[in-house]
Amino acid sequence: MGLKCGLVGLPACGKTTIYNAITAAGAASYGGVEMNQATVNVPDSRIQSLIEIYHPSKIVPATLEVVDIPGLKAGSTAGGGHGTKLLGHIKDVEAVLQVVRCFEDNHIPFEYDTINPKRDVETIDLELMVADSQTLHNKINRLSKKAHSGDRAAARELADCEKVKANLDEGIPARKQGLSSSELSSLYECNLVSLKPMLYIANIKSADDAQNSYVKALQSIADAEGSEMIIIRGQDEAEISQLDPEDRPEFLAELGLGESSMERLLRAAYHILGLVSFFTAGDKEVHVWTCRQGDQAPTAAGKIHSDMEKGFIRMEVIHYPDLIQLGSEAAVDKAGKRYLEGKTYQIQDGDIVVVRFNA
Repeated sequence: MGLKCGLVGLPACGKTTIYNAITAAGAASYGGVEMNQATVNVPDSRIQSLIEIYHPSKIVPATLEVVDIPGLKAGSTAGGGHGTKLLGHIKDVEAVLQVVRCFEDNHIPFEYDTINPKRDVETIDLELMVADSQTLHNKINRLSKKAHSGDRAAARELADCEKVKANLDEGIPARKQGLSSSELSSLYECNLVSLKPMLYIANIKSADDAQNSYVKALQSIADAEGSEMIIIRGQDEAEISQLDPEDRPEFLAELGLGESSMERLLRAAYHILGLVSFFTAGDKEVHVWTCRQGDQAPTAAGKIHSDMEKGFIRMEVIHYPDLIQLGSEAAVDKAGKRYLEGKTYQIQDGDIVVVRFNA
């Protein structure tokens, strides 16, 4: 399973520059009217250790898919406008990455004359909510006919949708409405963009900007809603992303960065989404899989193949630190460190698994 994220922001906030920093795609940064999309492999240092143990013929890392839509202006989603069509491209992402300009530079044009993260975040949130309100309006119209004909399930769903829409119209994004599991179920097919977890990216120009008032203001916004914020020196890191991979660490170190923008983004995204990685490994293939923290063994097995979830019997589990310390599966078995787990086992980050199932 790959992680899919959508980039949003005001025009000229540096969104496509950030997209290039993350994906090394080299997309044109100014005046873009088309969506950009790229899939990149997720770096995981554990893969190399597994390669040295198993010598596999094939390696399948986890992936990150990033969708970058053109900048959203205030009012661009009103009446089902161009912004609504753009947001349709990120309906199925798991997290929304909002890029916020946190530096001053009169030579780089911006949507407004001033830099104000609070205003910018509220502007984007409003566009997301307007698009969602239109989506719910359409669903409410469809449900009303069923509800009025005596369909109780439709009536319950209608009430949930009307409640969420009323809150959206009052300026409360769906992700901040504290929705119950029943309400979330009623909204499921709508794929509301304001319901998705939000990760904020402070786009800065130099190291001096990292502690400026704009970055602090954005951090306060993220903290208030229990979200994450990362800082990216957009232009510098976009340029570094175009270098040969072996040269990048040296230039990142010169910027005082120990890891790339993609690695920082992934750590934050995995955290807000509660994701963990586990492995299947052997001489044929080392494969990285992703599931949610707390997922039980059959659910994780279903990420590999749906038949494994349906016919799940048990899971053989080796914990990554044990394998690295002991050096081989034979040594793991000799030390009694291979565990047989049942349906209630919760996958741990780094588990190496074998699934036993009825086909």
